[in-house]
Amino acid sequence: MQSIFKRYEKKYLITPEQGSALRDICSRHMRPDKFGEYLVQNLYFDTENWDVIRASTENPVYKEKMRLRCYGELNKQSCLFLELKKKYKGIVYKRRLAVPKKDNPALTVQDIVAGVSSQISRELDFYMKANAVREKIYISYRRSAFAGKIDDELRITFDTDLRFRLDRLDFSHPGSGLNILPFGKTLMEIKTPGGIPLWLAHALSENGIYPARFSKYGTCYVNHILRQPGTGFGWTKTEQEEKISA
Repeated sequence: MQSIFKRYEKKYLITPEQGSALRDICSRHMRPDKFGEYLVQNLYFDTENWDVIRASTENPVYKEKMRLRCYGELNKQSCLFLELKKKYKGIVYKRRLAVPKKDNPALTVQDIVAGVSSQISRELDFYMKANAVREKIYISYRRSAFAGKIDDELRITFDTDLRFRLDRLDFSHPGSGLNILPFGKTLMEIKTPGGIPLWLAHALSENGIYPARFSKYGTCYVNHILRQPGTGFGWTKTEQEEKISA
C-alpha cells in the first residue's frame, strides 16, 4: 500500500448537473474506484489554540497538518491511517502510516508512532512533539473516486455530505455532525502528478467548472469555530470570511 504521495490537487465546487456531465465524460477515460462510494472519516490534530489551522488560513508558502483517517465504519478489520500532509508552493506531499485496528485496539497515536521504526514514524513523532497537537475536530464525507485507465495516478474524487463535529472525537459515530458544504454543492478534487490531460481540460471548460479555493478544515474553522464566543482572535467578520481557503 502506498505510503508516500507527491502530487498537485485542485478543488472545485460543482452542482449536481455539472457532476453528472463530468462523470459521463470521465467514464470514457477513467474507471471507478474498486470500493465504489464510501465513507471517509478523519480526526484532525491541532493545538489547544488552533495554531495549525490559524497558520494555514494565512496561506503560507509551506504548511502541514496531521490527521488520523478511517475508510468506512470502524471495525476489527479496519486499517487506520495516520497521515502528515504537507503543502509547498502548490505541491502536496503526504506521508502515511498504516495502522491495523486489530493489532492496536486501544493504543494512542503516540504509542503507535513510538512502536514503529521508519522515516515516516520519525517525522510524525517529531511533528507531534514540536507542535503539541491533539485530536481537535472530526470531519467526514461520502466519496466516490475515479482513476485514469491509462494513467492511474490521475484521480478524480467527488465528496458529498461533508460534516464536522467538535465533540466525540473518535470514529464511534460515523458520519454525524454539522454540514460543511454550501447547499446543492459537491466538492470535486483532481489529483495528478503533473498537468491534467487535454480531454479533462476541455470537459471542465465546456461545463463551466473552475477551481475553487476551499478547505474542509479551514471552512469549519472560519465559519463555525471562529464564530463561537471568545475565539475571534481579533479578526473582523470580513477578515474571517477571507480566510476560508487554506
